[in-house]
Amino acid sequence: MTNFNLTAISPIDGRYASKADPYRVIFSEYGLIRNRILVEVRWLQALSNYSLISEVCPFSATADDFLNDLIANFSLSDAYRVKDIEKTTNHDVKAIEYFLKEKLSTNLELSQSSEFVHFACTSEDINNLSYALMLKEGTRLLLTEIDCCLHEIKRLAIDTANQPMLSRTHGQSATPTTTGKEFANFFARLNRQKNQIQSADFLGKINGAVGNYNAHHIAYPEVNWPEFSKKFVESLGLQCNQHTTQIEPHDYIAELFHNLIRFNSILLDFNRDMWGYISLGYFNQKKIAGEIGSSTMPHKINPIDFENSEGNLGIANALFSFMAEKLTISRWQRDLTDSTVLRNIGVGIAHTSIAIQSCLKGINKIQLNKINIDNDLDNNWEILAEPIQTVMRRYGIENPYEKLKDLTRGNTISKNQLHAFIDQLDIPTQAKSDLLKLSPQSYIGYANKLAEDI
Repeated sequence: MTNFNLTAISPIDGRYASKADPYRVIFSEYGLIRNRILVEVRWLQALSNYSLISEVCPFSATADDFLNDLIANFSLSDAYRVKDIEKTTNHDVKAIEYFLKEKLSTNLELSQSSEFVHFACTSEDINNLSYALMLKEGTRLLLTEIDCCLHEIKRLAIDTANQPMLSRTHGQSATPTTTGKEFANFFARLNRQKNQIQSADFLGKINGAVGNYNAHHIAYPEVNWPEFSKKFVESLGLQCNQHTTQIEPHDYIAELFHNLIRFNSILLDFNRDMWGYISLGYFNQKKIAGEIGSSTMPHKINPIDFENSEGNLGIANALFSFMAEKLTISRWQRDLTDSTVLRNIGVGIAHTSIAIQSCLKGINKIQLNKINIDNDLDNNWEILAEPIQTVMRRYGIENPYEKLKDLTRGNTISKNQLHAFIDQLDIPTQAKSDLLKLSPQSYIGYANKLAEDI
């Protein structure tokens, strides 16, 4: 751990630095500068490849290799040079332009086209595309972690599909389920949200100061700039938004963040349920050599991974919620309030990643405690009041619900008491026999099949 880790204000760059490390190259200042370089270079190359813009001659293979190398080998020292230039310009995107012109000056062919770097662009043409590329890359990385989490939850669902478990509705003993079915419920919910995240749109624009191609059109009226712009944005792997002000309105970011909020809320729900099942003793946690659960109570193994996950999901959702609401609002054709907010888009994603990693760690520590789960079922025979009164309804017995209510509500009922009640029922012999065979462990409906069918 470096001094920087210990003095970082954000735990993402401090305590959790190693967990968030893969996102650093994407969402850091370096990552933003790197993507701005990419957009500026690709825009210059696009201009050179368009025959109606004769002032930019088509680049030779050597010149294109030079430009491609600027992107492929963009380094931290290059980023520091950009920041040095920014000290003078006091403008981050203009510093990118000057940096590229500085690089192009070393190449005779490209130096002749240096004034077409940032041609007809406003800063937001470069920024919005850069942020879109960052978000797309970061979301793709996050989805690999989401897939790992879903894989483990699905494994638990299938492995424990046939383990009966007492349900708790309103915190009280209720109709049995299986452990696997409860995992399957979470898998299905999370997987649906994952599919929506996976199909997210990433939009971009490159249409000038207020979105009308004003400068483009006055310089080259013969060029179909909306068409040219669309092809360029799509060449970056993004969707073109033709209707914008100076800024791309960020609606797609709000959509993505709302999807992530839903995914995170469901995973948070999972963490809380796992915490509860561990508290009930339905799951034990593996002992890790050297770990300490409490500084004063030596016996403890706390469910800290699920708790850590829950906390990080809460932070992520608070950030996503704020950004989704704020980024879709901008005064008239432009205000700067989105600028500082956009610099934090990776923070919510990093907290989500940390939460998923913690949840996975928690999952890999748990062991099913079959004895405790089965004992809990054995101690709650009153939950069979539901099937008994339902069968009584079928055979026309009056007030079946009320009769079972009088017998069981608020009472702990033994197997023998319940069987005595069944024995005096005036129902067909086979129906009575089936009820007498019923136990809390066998009263699971389709739970095991539903768990396996995911």
